[in-house]
Amino acid sequence: MAAGTIMLAFPGARILRQTPDILRSLLANAPTEDLDWQPSPDRWSISMVLAHLASVEMKGFVNRFRAIVEQDNPFLPAYDQLEQFRSAKKFDGLAELAAFEQKRRDTLTWLDSLPASVGGRTGRHEELGVLSFNQLLNEFAFHDLGHMRQVIELYRAHAFYPNVGVFQNYYKIRP
Repeated sequence: MAAGTIMLAFPGARILRQTPDILRSLLANAPTEDLDWQPSPDRWSISMVLAHLASVEMKGFVNRFRAIVEQDNPFLPAYDQLEQFRSAKKFDGLAELAAFEQKRRDTLTWLDSLPASVGGRTGRHEELGVLSFNQLLNEFAFHDLGHMRQVIELYRAHAFYPNVGVFQNYYKIRP
């Protein structure tokens, strides 16, 4: 990474780099039944979270980053994160994770090439108004952390909580 890049100046860069490895390590031996379990019909499974991460990488982040870098104050359309879940499609969690890993590698390579000066560039989000490249970058890391927490909670609630016996008295789970 060249000195003066946006990623060198960004405190959340480590999060963006670690997310795929953390998820891969956590889920390497998770059975399909744990990956596909939904706590209720309106809640996501781990496989759905992984599909979302693969989709949002481009639609919610990279496309917006590119527009902000390449255009002056571009219009940034809202992203419908639920669109991919409106069909009865079943998601293959580990395939979605592999797709996310590849997209994230590509994203990081591109972000590493950008000068720190792009951080102050702005775009106009359809629903939220003016936002800066740096704000979007921080939201990117915040988003990763939220979904890692979600995956961990889903995994522990389905794979382990039912088997902790009397220790359930110590926990309130909300997967």
